[in-house]
Amino acid sequence: MTDTSAHTGKIPATVITGFLGSGKTTLIRHLIENAGGRRIALIINEFGDVGVDGEILKGCGVESCSEDDIIELANGCICCTVADDFLPTMQALIERDIPPDHIVIETSGLALPKPLVQAFNWPEVRTRVTVDGVVTLVDADAVAQGRFAHDEDALSAQRAADEMLDHDSPLEELFEDQLHCADMVVLTKADLVSADALEDVRRNLTAHTRPGVHFVQAERGNLPADTLLGLGIAAENEIEHRHSHHDAEGEDHDHDDFDSFVVNLDSVPSAEVLAQRIASLAKAEEVYRVKGFVPVEGRDMRLLVQAVGPRVNWHFDRAWKEAEPRAGRLVVIGASGFDRANAERILKGG
Repeated sequence: MTDTSAHTGKIPATVITGFLGSGKTTLIRHLIENAGGRRIALIINEFGDVGVDGEILKGCGVESCSEDDIIELANGCICCTVADDFLPTMQALIERDIPPDHIVIETSGLALPKPLVQAFNWPEVRTRVTVDGVVTLVDADAVAQGRFAHDEDALSAQRAADEMLDHDSPLEELFEDQLHCADMVVLTKADLVSADALEDVRRNLTAHTRPGVHFVQAERGNLPADTLLGLGIAAENEIEHRHSHHDAEGEDHDHDDFDSFVVNLDSVPSAEVLAQRIASLAKAEEVYRVKGFVPVEGRDMRLLVQAVGPRVNWHFDRAWKEAEPRAGRLVVIGASGFDRANAERILKGG
């Protein structure tokens, strides 16, 4: 594939999207640690008030991607704040004395990628930046378990089994929109499913991708930079071919189907206890994602927690800094209307 940015002189930008917990931050961390000398600037967008993903990436310590090269947009979902946040950020990057070699944009797990790609046609950036490609991450293990059933027969079977099933789930539409816009689909957590199940996942997802979209597998975000970068798609030039469930809405849409808030924690007895609380929360409320940093009693290291439903991943990422308040903050994202008070009570062990 020809890298069009090399011929146009434009800075290539890669949009990395994917549902909550699909592994976007892990993939990007591996990418910047193995960038092969490329100067990469990152734009990180999160749904919620705590910049967890940016904090994770700032801990990489990679010379070619300093903390000044990591820009967080936390004023809302990036596809809703293009004019207010994204475009000024892009202009500031491309007007630097030494502009980046490549820009990587990590969208919120709740973002629609199409409005973001459309923004690259704005006059302020069109002559300077091009969309090298849209990379959509999919949790293969979740799909293998039927969490997003695209197959009509399978959906009918679920309807027969559960008359309360929401057939027009906003999560399902969002998931499909991210696939419709993809130039490459990265199957994460593929090591957790059998070869036959993985092939079924590929076959089901192919029904919702455009012809020629490649599927690759990644374990713990391990993909070569040359696989992700240099696709040369110029996606902004073919935006009309990227179908979205929200096309009829024009550029306006909202996220009223989702809700998020922050739970403040002084400390927890152990990582295992917090993981149990999060698993209990996933059973009690329709919560999709919990992520953040928490102090653990008797430990000098900061605990990083990232959970998708009842599945909880955690590790101690670094020591607390000397002047840093040892305060825990967890972002909780779920269906609109879930019981915040109950969620906070469960996470605090009440």
